[in-house]
Amino acid sequence: MSDKKDHYAIGKKNPNLPFHPAVRAGDFIFVSGQVPKDADGNMIDGTIEEETRATILAIERILAEEGATLDDVVRACTYLQDTRDFGRYNKVFAEHFKNAVLARTTVEARAVISTKIEIDAIAYKPLPK
Repeated sequence: MSDKKDHYAIGKKNPNLPFHPAVRAGDFIFVSGQVPKDADGNMIDGTIEEETRATILAIERILAEEGATLDDVVRACTYLQDTRDFGRYNKVFAEHFKNAVLARTTVEARAVISTKIEIDAIAYKPLPK
């Protein structure tokens, strides 16, 4: 990776959106808000548990492009359509972030698209020397 600059885009950018799925800036990876999509980019419409799982897996796929995992996540912000889903979402979140040492915020917000959840994340994964 020594031929790459320390600030670059990660993932396939949607040409209709003015941002990238993630950006590497030095030792940090900033993952844009992810929604419940499968590996082919198809939206998943399900229970809060299913949508949470799919959203976390979307983050995991982006991080993997840089050799990072969910264990490298140091900050996450979750946007729930309905905070009454907090307990069920939190249970799935905890299953996937067992070993992460992270700070997290969860807020209620209406998504631009029809989803129950959106999560953005920051991971710390030093660049190879």
